[in-house]
Amino acid sequence: MKDLRGKVAVVTGGAGGIGKAIGEAMLAEGMKVVLADIVEDQLAATVKELGAEDVIGVRTDVTSFDSLCATRDQALKRFGAVHVICNNAAVGAGAKGHIWEHHLNDWKWSLEVNVIGVINGMNAFLPTLVAQDEGHVVNTSSGNGAYFPISSSGIYPVTKAAVTTLTECLWGQLRQIGSKVSASCLLPSSPTPGVLATGIWKAGANRPDRYLRGDPDDNKPRDALAEYQARAKAAGQEVQVAPLTDVAALCIDAIREDHFWATYPLEHQTHKLRARFESMLHRTPPEYLTEVNLMAAGAKERSGG
Repeated sequence: MKDLRGKVAVVTGGAGGIGKAIGEAMLAEGMKVVLADIVEDQLAATVKELGAEDVIGVRTDVTSFDSLCATRDQALKRFGAVHVICNNAAVGAGAKGHIWEHHLNDWKWSLEVNVIGVINGMNAFLPTLVAQDEGHVVNTSSGNGAYFPISSSGIYPVTKAAVTTLTECLWGQLRQIGSKVSASCLLPSSPTPGVLATGIWKAGANRPDRYLRGDPDDNKPRDALAEYQARAKAAGQEVQVAPLTDVAALCIDAIREDHFWATYPLEHQTHKLRARFESMLHRTPPEYLTEVNLMAAGAKERSGG
């Protein structure tokens, strides 16, 4: 996959955020792109904004295997091939309370999108890639769950730890059968200081009826980024925003150079990763989880700020 020109990619969660940035980067490489997303209005606006002949949008529900198979078939019909699947779609459920108080529908929704959605994507596309003995799978995980969990965030790191393990197993099994298809675990990050302003901050957005909790906040997604910025400001800090193009560049490099861990080496994550390893190695309590993290709701109160 050194030469990406003319290759065809499908990107789930492609209407905005990281998915959109990946789609733009792929078009710049001369690839043909299918952006898949469940939010039709935003998807149509993104395709119109990109304004390229080599990009189409397909409404896709990643919780449905049939929907992903239909998206695959649309890619084959429009472009005659498919070489890359980026399983990027994910949600932040906006769960309330402690982990034992989270509504079961928050768990079900997050697991269906963030984990089963990736499995559906792999099952829908990998038979084609393996049969042609060419292709690449990129599964979007997160440092929150892959390196270590932000314990106060509960559900999200559980799902992303699962995605990381899924991708490791996928890579290993592809190697076992001698396939030229490969896989990467994308851990969104940037060498630029700051957070990545993606749709995941809109906690609870686009919640389907089957996952409603029966409370007034079901259709009122909160802006977790704005809340984080407010907590940081109260603590005398300023939240910078890093460019999503950095994440897209990671994805492109991972496909072209066959990098499994698609991430930038960041000092604070390396420190926590080592602390986690030492805790496991020496069977000590995970004290690295007790550090105050202003990203988490309630951090201001817990830190006495």
